[in-house]
Amino acid sequence: MPGGRLTQQDRQQIALGLADGLAYAEIARRLDRPTSTITREVLRNGGPTAYRAEIAHRATAHRAHRRRQTATPNSPASPQPYGRDAEAVRAYEETLTTVFVQSGTPQMMARVLAAVCLSDAGCLTAAELVERLKVSPASISKAVAFLEEQGMIRRERDARRRDRYVVDSDVWYQSMMASVRGTAQVAETARQGVAVLGPGTPAAVRLENIARFLDFVSESIARAADQARDVLHARPETGSDGSAEPHPDR
Repeated sequence: MPGGRLTQQDRQQIALGLADGLAYAEIARRLDRPTSTITREVLRNGGPTAYRAEIAHRATAHRAHRRRQTATPNSPASPQPYGRDAEAVRAYEETLTTVFVQSGTPQMMARVLAAVCLSDAGCLTAAELVERLKVSPASISKAVAFLEEQGMIRRERDARRRDRYVVDSDVWYQSMMASVRGTAQVAETARQGVAVLGPGTPAAVRLENIARFLDFVSESIARAADQARDVLHARPETGSDGSAEPHPDR
C-alpha cells in the first residue's frame, strides 16, 4: 500500500471527500492511494453515507487487534471469480452484515444471510457456510432455522441430497409479505385491547390509533410489494459506466 497504513488524518480527508460527493477514485488521487484502498476502507466502515473518521480509526485498530489474537498461518481472503478484488468483497460482506444487524437481524443470522446473498449461485450448503464463516455446524443450523422461519431463505435438496440454503429474487418478496402479516397481527391485537380498556378511554384511543396506523402501513407495503414484484426478476438497465440506472417512472 503506497504510504503505509491509513492514518487518522487520512480518514478525516476521506470523510471530507465523501461529504463533498467526491468519487472514490478522486479521494484516492488526493491521498496518493490506490482506489481499491479507499473503496475497502469506506465499505468496511459503514459505507459512503455512514462513514465517520474517528469511528473508522477505532474500528480498524480493534479489527487489527482481533486478527492478531485469532490469525492463522493460512487465512487469506478466498479467491474470487470475475476478477473481483477479494479484499474489497470481504470488506463489503462485513458492511452488509452490519446493515442486516442494524435492521434487527441477530449477528450470526446476518452473517449467514450476507454470505448467501453474495454467492453467485444464490445458495450455499451448510458445509460451505461452515467453511466460509469459520463457525460450528451447530451455529449454522441455528442461524438457518431462524432465517427460514423469517422467510428470508429457503431450503432445497440438490442432486446429492444435500440441503442448500437459497436466497433468490422472490425470497425478498415473501419476506416482505411475512413482515406485513406480522404488522397486521400487531394491529389486530391492538384493536382487541380497545374493548378490554373501554372505548374512548385514553389508553383505548392510543391503541386504536396504533391499529389504524399499522393497518395503513401494512396495506401500503403489501400493495407496493405486489406492484414492484416484477422488478425482482428484471435485468437492471445499465449506464455507460456499468452502474444500474433508475427506471424513469420510479
